[in-house]
Amino acid sequence: MVEPADPARVSAGADDKIAAILRAAVSWAAEAPPQLTPAIRAVCVRLAEMVADQRHYLAPLPEPQESERKAMLTEVADRLRTGPIARELKEHLDALAEMELRATGSWSLVATAQSEWVQTAIEFLQKKSLDVPAAQRPDEYWADDVVAGVIASVKGIIGADDLYSRIEAQYAGKGRPPVPRDDG
Repeated sequence: MVEPADPARVSAGADDKIAAILRAAVSWAAEAPPQLTPAIRAVCVRLAEMVADQRHYLAPLPEPQESERKAMLTEVADRLRTGPIARELKEHLDALAEMELRATGSWSLVATAQSEWVQTAIEFLQKKSLDVPAAQRPDEYWADDVVAGVIASVKGIIGADDLYSRIEAQYAGKGRPPVPRDDG
């Protein structure tokens, strides 16, 4: 029988993940004009919420770690969706939501949904940059770089690096054969 996840450990894990997500957002906003920081934070928070919601698609861990990870990622997604960060960024998250097609549980499985979200996030940041005086605006491709960086950071923080290998194994039979390593 699997023991229930320790609520204190789950909460502490969620705190750590959210703090790391917010640090990533600050890092990606560092080179942009300060007026764009809330918009970059909104993109980072929204993506982290969506990735945390994909907890069912991650490669399973042995119990009890799997139950604890699922509980922690559920808490992360819920806090990002409704917690103080969401309230602080409400205006920006609402503006982003107006632009995006509401992502469902399939966003990580359907390549077009992923690319549509990426494009929406880029357009959102580009639109926000128009509010910055022309002399202070970032270069033409800054939003592409920020969104790509946010995606890599968030997936690493959440632990979704193995997401695609799990999907491939699930939907492509046995998946790719292992690559022989030369550890010589």
